[in-house]
Amino acid sequence: MSFRPSRRAKRLSITAAVVVAVAAFNGPALYRFGSEQYHEYKINRPEYKAENGHWDFLDVPTDKKINTIHSALLHTGKVLLIAGSGNNQKNFDAGKFESVLWDPKNNTYKMIKTPKDMFCSGHTQLGDGKLLVAGGTKRYEKLEGDVTKAGGLMVVHNENPDKPITLPAGTVFKGKKNGKTYVSKDPVLVEKATKVFDKATGKFLRNNPGLGRIYVEAKQSGKQYESGAQDNYAIPSLTGKDAQNTYGVAEKLALDKKDFQGIREAYEFDPVAEKYITVDPMNEARWYPSLTTLKDGKVLATSGLDDIGQIVPGKDEIYDPKTKTWKYTGFERRLPTYPSLFTLNSGKLIYTGSNAGYGPADVGREPGIWDLSNNSFKKIPGMSDPDQLETSASVMLPPAQDQRFMVIGGGGVGESEKSSEKTRLVDADDANPTFKDGPSLDKGTRYPSASLMPDDTVLITGGSEDYRGRSDSNIKEARSFDPKTNKLKRLADPAVGRNYHSSSVLLPDGRVMVAGSDSLYADKANTRPGVFEQRIEIYTPPYLYRDSRPKLNDGPKKIARGASGTFTSQHASSIKSARLMRPSAVTHMTDMDQRSIALDLKKTADGITVTVPENRSLVPSGYYMLFVTDDQGTPSEAVWVEVP
Repeated sequence: MSFRPSRRAKRLSITAAVVVAVAAFNGPALYRFGSEQYHEYKINRPEYKAENGHWDFLDVPTDKKINTIHSALLHTGKVLLIAGSGNNQKNFDAGKFESVLWDPKNNTYKMIKTPKDMFCSGHTQLGDGKLLVAGGTKRYEKLEGDVTKAGGLMVVHNENPDKPITLPAGTVFKGKKNGKTYVSKDPVLVEKATKVFDKATGKFLRNNPGLGRIYVEAKQSGKQYESGAQDNYAIPSLTGKDAQNTYGVAEKLALDKKDFQGIREAYEFDPVAEKYITVDPMNEARWYPSLTTLKDGKVLATSGLDDIGQIVPGKDEIYDPKTKTWKYTGFERRLPTYPSLFTLNSGKLIYTGSNAGYGPADVGREPGIWDLSNNSFKKIPGMSDPDQLETSASVMLPPAQDQRFMVIGGGGVGESEKSSEKTRLVDADDANPTFKDGPSLDKGTRYPSASLMPDDTVLITGGSEDYRGRSDSNIKEARSFDPKTNKLKRLADPAVGRNYHSSSVLLPDGRVMVAGSDSLYADKANTRPGVFEQRIEIYTPPYLYRDSRPKLNDGPKKIARGASGTFTSQHASSIKSARLMRPSAVTHMTDMDQRSIALDLKKTADGITVTVPENRSLVPSGYYMLFVTDDQGTPSEAVWVEVP
């Protein structure tokens, strides 16, 4: 079909011309008004949309608006939006935890009962189409000055080699030197001690105590209840050998800042039943963890803040979807929170260096390739702005077979003002992978969102120059990156600036949903607190403003790896490529699920036949969107295909 200006567009054209002319005689205020009118006319012109795309707001009912922290596309075509408490202390205190299920096809919304605070959890798509959600918030942070009771980490020692011991919440610890008492907030299981023998003689040497970690705080408020240096703590409630063998050790227990604390709970969200299903909890509490699907369909959980508010000390664990249980890996890898870990064709993992913060500036920040079979880690050199990878975004560039990765923007550790305009590219298939700079963004960009598109480009949108949009530094820009040319192209600008807690998700119809943003301040002077951005935007790419698009009709719902499937299509002659695209599950710029896999394509008399690659690491089990693209680069609407 051909585009003709609507009556509204014609009116805007006339109005804009008249107002701009009048504005020339009536000062800058009216001129700004005229400029806005002209801009509205310009971005709504058909030829502009066909070149740059277009942004629209979703019409979300007031009672369904939430603070979207997490977004996941499900194989039903619906999008699960998770707020949990939504970074809102009042919601947390009230036990108000929210999720909304949005149906893009009908633009309907459904509130989902949310059993725990999933704010800052991790998630990934499972092979059976469910969404695994693990971790979340046990306690909100308290800034220095807001903390009234001295507290911190107590490491409980058990020197009894014959049995573990469980201490209930409310256990009192009394300092042997300082005489001060502190109370535990939760129960803790302390494993039994391990006997150590001389390897040569077999002679018993000592017991290595079992250890448990627990948060304690003073009974009363006030600075006088802070402890001094490290002390050993007796447990008055214990008697006999338990009292002799069990004790606590703590460094300074103070009124300093207390970070968020994580939870162990885990759930599978069932897209068909549209509800959360409880599974076994993790061994470690985690807040800000990453979940990465491995080649065998199991899921690796890494990093996060534990139930003390400290970085989980490298105790990674694996979830088995068949047994719905967690098991420690048996080795340690210390990484900052929300590390970007992708499964490679080899079955190894690549850590791109992207992360969302929390953790020492000098531990686990360097990118590399991680072999889980022996816990070896080969560092990847060449990263530019290596001290500004926090709040960057990483994607596996399409097609996934090429094993090229892109790291976009980022900022300094913590609340640093630093931000990087760099993009960095690496080919993980090289014998000696090395990062090289790609095209630069116009500005240093923290919190960029990045979505793989069915035409093999990457949509990069949003972000801010400073920490959480400080000093009115949100970037209202969008770009397309073409991996074939390694070039960026400016697209239509979104109406809303988005930073921390924002996300973007490719939809089955080829549009992109963009949600969330959590600015620290609402003004350039940094005097007014920010308000969470609940408006949701939809980006319609230029390819959806073309005259036609291909369409797939009848075909199989399931195709095994190495097998083929035939689909009928009236547009077979113009179809040039086919892609399997794994649906997104994104939070905090972290989305290891999305990948675009090229399929072998053959024409048939009335359609096409596509073949799925055999490599399980390349094509994890699960549901995929199958897109085909014509000779103009226009993609079809996706059809869902399961790869068992």
